[in-house]
Amino acid sequence: MGEQPIFSTRAHVFQIDPSTKKNWVPTSKHAVTVSYFFDSTRNVYRIISLDGSKAIINSTITPNMTFTKTSQKFGQWADSRANTVYGLGFSSESHLSKFAEKFAEFKEAARLAKEKSQEKTELSSTPSQESAPGDLQSPLTPESINGTDEDRVTPNTPKHSEARAEPPQNALPFSHSLDNLFCSISHFSSSINKHWEAELAALKGNNAKLTAALLESTANVKQWKQQLGAYQEEAERLHKRVTELECVSGQTMVIKSQKTELNRTIEELEAALRAKEEELERLKEEVESANEFKFQKDTLTQKLKETESRNQTLEAQLSDLEQRLESSQLEREAYMKSLRSLLELLDSKIFELTELRDTLAKLVEGS
Repeated sequence: MGEQPIFSTRAHVFQIDPSTKKNWVPTSKHAVTVSYFFDSTRNVYRIISLDGSKAIINSTITPNMTFTKTSQKFGQWADSRANTVYGLGFSSESHLSKFAEKFAEFKEAARLAKEKSQEKTELSSTPSQESAPGDLQSPLTPESINGTDEDRVTPNTPKHSEARAEPPQNALPFSHSLDNLFCSISHFSSSINKHWEAELAALKGNNAKLTAALLESTANVKQWKQQLGAYQEEAERLHKRVTELECVSGQTMVIKSQKTELNRTIEELEAALRAKEEELERLKEEVESANEFKFQKDTLTQKLKETESRNQTLEAQLSDLEQRLESSQLEREAYMKSLRSLLELLDSKIFELTELRDTLAKLVEGS
């Protein structure tokens, strides 16, 4: 009958970091199907998980294995043949408990199968060949493994708001206050224009640099995508080669050495793929940063236009106030001229009255 899935669930897959032996490294970006398989030809139980066409878990259950629950939703087990520790993160505690129960059940079945095999060996008194390590024996497709739905998380997009303040304007009735107001308005307009022009120049420089970096990043992304496709094809070819080598009989030591070398090559290619994916994520962040700088540039340009419009309005008000001041000065000069005329007339009248008084005084003294 070959190898058949007997239990499936969904979980996030991790492996222990081979360099530190402490940190967990995710091997899947999202929850994938994890299945127990029974190989009737070899009488072994295996745990297999596929991410697309790549096998991220291929572990043969042995009697000395132990599945440990490290938290309410996380469990792990060590595979000495693969020289790694696998970790699974489940969506609920019940899924973890069910997986642990199946692990214990199939571990006991593996123990019984091993004892039965040893009994047959002792009865037949013939050396038995040790079964091959728990690697993928036949190509599996994701459709052959039943799973549950994945959890989806949608990040909230932060919204930014800007507060905009308008400078106060005071109208003074006298000429001295108007002069101060004109000076303040001119100084305020020039300082605002210089500030926004400096920021606009800086943003234009940053925008040019980011545009060049974006073009270079786009070219690099295309090149890396081609390399990624080549790496994936190479990985699939190597997986097929591993399967073909496992099917070949004889020359066990040569096959094992070739298999080890191919597995090492696959691990190197997978590490290179992960590095390229991280580089792609970094480039995406740079593109988002460039878009944000462009948005800031557009906002500052709009503010500069509004400032220029307000400056034109203030200049129009200044011109109107200058005209009013000039007309006021003309009226004041006319008023002062009228006052001088009245003073001269008053002086002449006072002089005439003085002469009249002196004349009357003389007449009084003569009489």
